[in-house]
Amino acid sequence: MADPGRSTGWLAALAALLLLAPSPAAAGAPVVILSTTTSTQDSGLLDVLVPLFERKTGYSVKTVAVGTGQALALAARGEADVTLCHAPGLEKTYVQEGKMRNRRLVMYNDFVIAGPPGDPAGIKGRPAVEALKRIAAAAAPFVSRGDNSGTHILEKALWKDAGVTPAGGWYVESGQGMGATLGIANERQAYTLSDRATLLAFRTRVSLPILVEGDRRLLNVYAVMEVDPANGPRVNTAGGKAFADFMVAPATQAIIRTFGIEKFGQPLFVPIAGRREEDLGG
Repeated sequence: MADPGRSTGWLAALAALLLLAPSPAAAGAPVVILSTTTSTQDSGLLDVLVPLFERKTGYSVKTVAVGTGQALALAARGEADVTLCHAPGLEKTYVQEGKMRNRRLVMYNDFVIAGPPGDPAGIKGRPAVEALKRIAAAAAPFVSRGDNSGTHILEKALWKDAGVTPAGGWYVESGQGMGATLGIANERQAYTLSDRATLLAFRTRVSLPILVEGDRRLLNVYAVMEVDPANGPRVNTAGGKAFADFMVAPATQAIIRTFGIEKFGQPLFVPIAGRREEDLGG
């Protein structure tokens, strides 16, 4: 059951944003192109935040939800104005190369390994790397996103640490977003790595229980970055900065803090604007 105090806080933050809002984004309003990971879309968070941003600023947002690798590549080609992703190492590379700038932390949740209730590989409660070793040893079905997303990048790092190169009939790459990958894993009663928010959002469609969680390696940090205008002549620099500023603003962070409580009984993300990654253990 939702905490009444938290629900009240969410409503107060929502009201604060609405009071600041001049008017809804009208047809023909300047467009901000947001490239982002599928988890921000599948969790439902953007369904709440984007309309508030549009109302507050008068911009119209076009969201392109793909894997983090694709989202950053779009931005690097000047085909997006701002990016919200969750692959810290890759993001920092793009910043160092001058393609992205002003990387700021927004929120985090965590990754989990979900799988069939019978847990044929016996991974429940194990550290993530050990769990993957057991899955490979048992040749138990595993569905990977296989799309160079933040989730896939982490998965590949975990397999590397496990000393395993996954291959064979037990290992399937969906090449799709998190929601679709969860659907395939559910149909096949397979293991998969998922961000917690998307798994919770799909709980009425996916019956795979969480078997591995709480490992520090599974921390899932999201950051917002503005696109360097040198990437292309169509980059909306002002609009991208406006969206990035909105994501780290106190009123927006207050909404993120309680998003999901009413529906899932727990928040899906923890806001961390202004904090440092080293303080999170990430």
